[in-house]
Amino acid sequence: MQSIGKTDLAGLFERLRDVFAQQRAFLIELDGKVGDSDLGITMNKAFAAAFVSVQANTGDSIGKTLQLAGMAIAKAAPSTMGTLTATGFMSGGKALGECLTLSTAEWSVFWRAYHDAVAQRGKAQPGDKTVVDVLGPIAASLESSAKTQSPLPDALTLATEVAAQALEATRTMVAQHGKAACFQEQSLGLQDAGATVAFLLIDTLRAFATQDESTK
Repeated sequence: MQSIGKTDLAGLFERLRDVFAQQRAFLIELDGKVGDSDLGITMNKAFAAAFVSVQANTGDSIGKTLQLAGMAIAKAAPSTMGTLTATGFMSGGKALGECLTLSTAEWSVFWRAYHDAVAQRGKAQPGDKTVVDVLGPIAASLESSAKTQSPLPDALTLATEVAAQALEATRTMVAQHGKAACFQEQSLGLQDAGATVAFLLIDTLRAFATQDESTK
């Protein structure tokens, strides 16, 4: 799949819904080590609502559809990560404007806007052990791929590999935000839960674009 069009969005969000339903228990367990144990519930609700929204907004542009998906997430999952995810989708969708398809260049714009909005809203810096520590590398990887006009499947595969490395690197960091910050040194060695969400997002997008059925 060299690009993702408006008619493809329902399929993408159906897969996102299914992935976060499948990962619900894992995210609850991961978040429970130094958090509130609600991340799996939050993301399950978020993408169930986002899928319904995307299905209902087939007449809107891609950018508008993604913005409305973000609004649905905000309403369904008004927690910290739900709000950050909603902010990312709304900002990313807005940045896309009226584009008709999403190839590597457009996805690089989306992920840069997503990262910047989440970083600003959450007041997080690289190294703080948050979702930003994976979102930043995703955006940078896609921007690099866009400059070399890399095909979308290749660009997303590389971005996912970069995200996996960035996620693993969060184990070496000490939490600076949220409830996890109360445990600080106890968070050392643990994979960050929010960063895991970012990895799941890009990996699901990769799987959809490359028609990889293994993540279903």
